[in-house]
Amino acid sequence: MSEKDTRYDASHIQVLEGWEAIRKRPGMYVGSTSERGLRQMVFEVADRAVNEVLASRASSVDITLTPGGGVCVADDGPGVPIDETEGASVPGLEALLTQMQTRVDTGGHRDVPLGFCGIGPAVVNALSRRMTAEVRREGVRWAQEYARGVATTPLTKVGAATGCGTTITFWPDADIFGTTEFSFDGLEERFRELAFLNQGLDISLTDLRRLDVSHSVRLHFPGGTQDFVDFLDGHAAAHALLETIAFGREVPQMAGEMDIAFRWCSCPDERVRSFANSWPTVDGTHVVGFRDGMAAAVTAYAREHGLLTPMDPDIGADRIREGLTAVVSVKLDRPEFEGATRGVLGNSEVRDCVGQAVQDHLGRWLKEDPERAAAVIDPIVQGARRD
Repeated sequence: MSEKDTRYDASHIQVLEGWEAIRKRPGMYVGSTSERGLRQMVFEVADRAVNEVLASRASSVDITLTPGGGVCVADDGPGVPIDETEGASVPGLEALLTQMQTRVDTGGHRDVPLGFCGIGPAVVNALSRRMTAEVRREGVRWAQEYARGVATTPLTKVGAATGCGTTITFWPDADIFGTTEFSFDGLEERFRELAFLNQGLDISLTDLRRLDVSHSVRLHFPGGTQDFVDFLDGHAAAHALLETIAFGREVPQMAGEMDIAFRWCSCPDERVRSFANSWPTVDGTHVVGFRDGMAAAVTAYAREHGLLTPMDPDIGADRIREGLTAVVSVKLDRPEFEGATRGVLGNSEVRDCVGQAVQDHLGRWLKEDPERAAAVIDPIVQGARRD
């Protein structure tokens, strides 16, 4: 091997910054270059708008799939600031759309995380062949254009504004993505989920890609997680054994709040969905606490009414699952996730807080009506005895 072949020095190190790094490894920032990555692009742009609504600075978010293959995200908030950002020599809007880790502070300490890794709309700009931004603020309409992460025009006054808000439209770069066709159903599923989990959220999703057939849905659910349980049950809701049990509670011990709804149906399947700060989770301390609390409440009621003998073991969490539909949502000041995908919540104090709250609430509910308590408890106890 020659000296040329073995030489290894600083010339071999390639430094990629800003939009170059994003375009070189897009999967690191939006998850993939397939349709799943396209959906994540929409979520990155919608993140700020959604949290403006939850902070009561806007009333709604409108998302439109346009005929030209773009996506338009609009809100009626105060408008992204257009003055220069502290520490940057560009307007706030341009910093938000061109500089990584720049975000608008909505004032919320439990913001909904839609972004994949917290970079925000700058990653969308870098992966789009074109992006346009319009800000309506203090009676003036401002506009700016971008291409592949770079501003191509200065921020310019383009006329008077009626109302206020921000509209960002982007067209994904076909050189990056294997497809630029968005799934309406995929977007609807996630935004519906957010609307269930955040009762003040109002989102409209419109598909104008085919001018002869347009489609629009409004996602707004005042019933919150209780409506979510009804939706998950679908046609099985008609066969529900009992009404939905739902409650919310602020718990200082876990520096957060919980919002939980559940009920039993006659169908054998279990449908339990869990979320931490509106992010979908597959497991975690909130789920374990929920199951602990359910099992403790059922066991205590069964023992108090002589349905279990002193020799019978406590009813395990696995016995309460049949026919159970539940939504377990917690929102924390400092959520701790296990792993980069945020699929498992790790806050240890959450388990005891959720478990105690569920045990107390379900225990009271069972004691209020012996007939409905029997409809729940009897099948569970009989199943436990068969095991």
